[in-house]
Amino acid sequence: MAKAGGTSGGGGKKSLKRKAAAQEPQEATVVAGDAATENGVPPPKAAAFPPGFSISEIKNKQRRHLMFTRWKQQQRKEKLAAKKKLKKERDALGDKAPPKPVPKTIDNQRVYDETTVDPNDEEVAYDEATDEFSSYFNRQTSPKILITTSDRPHGRTVRLCEQLSTVIPDSHVYYRRGLALKKIIPQCISRDFTDLIVINEDRKIPNGLILCHLPNGPTAHFKMSSVRLRKEIKRRGKDPTEHVPEIILNNFTTRLGHSIGRMFASLFPHNPQFIGRQVATFHNQRDYIFFRFHRYIFKSEKKVGIQELGPRFTLKLRSLQKGTFDSKYGEYEWVHKPREMDTSRRKFHL
Repeated sequence: MAKAGGTSGGGGKKSLKRKAAAQEPQEATVVAGDAATENGVPPPKAAAFPPGFSISEIKNKQRRHLMFTRWKQQQRKEKLAAKKKLKKERDALGDKAPPKPVPKTIDNQRVYDETTVDPNDEEVAYDEATDEFSSYFNRQTSPKILITTSDRPHGRTVRLCEQLSTVIPDSHVYYRRGLALKKIIPQCISRDFTDLIVINEDRKIPNGLILCHLPNGPTAHFKMSSVRLRKEIKRRGKDPTEHVPEIILNNFTTRLGHSIGRMFASLFPHNPQFIGRQVATFHNQRDYIFFRFHRYIFKSEKKVGIQELGPRFTLKLRSLQKGTFDSKYGEYEWVHKPREMDTSRRKFHL
């Protein structure tokens, strides 16, 4: 019995050796193909996959990665060839070539908002003439801004306030010293301040901005992100001068966006000093408001260069409240509710 078992075991070992010997040429071919790819020699054409086969079904990780790389290269070649063919056809047609198709983006596929502002609408003109900012746009008042922070601010927040004061003319930085906003607002009104800016922080990083228009509101609360101070901006220009900058407001198209744009505009005086060549930009894109501060330089009669002066940051509107700041009894005109309002990526509110 023992001999029979030993014989069968030896036969099993011989059969395993035969299988291993049969598999060695195949493995050597695969290794040689991989080495040829690394040396720059084009590998032999792989066998076509059956229809419905996915590369993710390949269990060997290295082989799966190799096949996926080849597939991506093939896709790029086909795309490039199609572009070249289309360009040749357009060059051959010349002026008779059809217009280029407009690429689809989230911005140009935006869902239409019923509150989009028409500049010629009489109702909009009446609202602008009677809202809280009418005295500024009628040039009855001039902006005077108070900039402060949350309690016990850290260095980064303090530096941001100081740099903002160089961007906004006639702005003053005061430290909070533990006072509540409800006590600060009456003091601001008595000293003829027209706006109050409060910069909040979390873990030593500025993360929020409250903008309160005085004396009758409204009050906007923004989330702040992507803050970059002047020293952190590459290839920035020299420090800004004391000239009054120009202001650019982009893409504030709805009634809500129109109110926010007028709120930002009321921070700056009416008559910019063009000799300073400084521009403050509030650019709204997909409900994110990007703030940039530049100086433009005339290189020639046709070319203009720009230098970013800083600081820069991004704002996201969280709420708009009627009247001055009152977190307990305040009446809100608009509140951002992510679960209800962010169901579609093509729906914007500003």
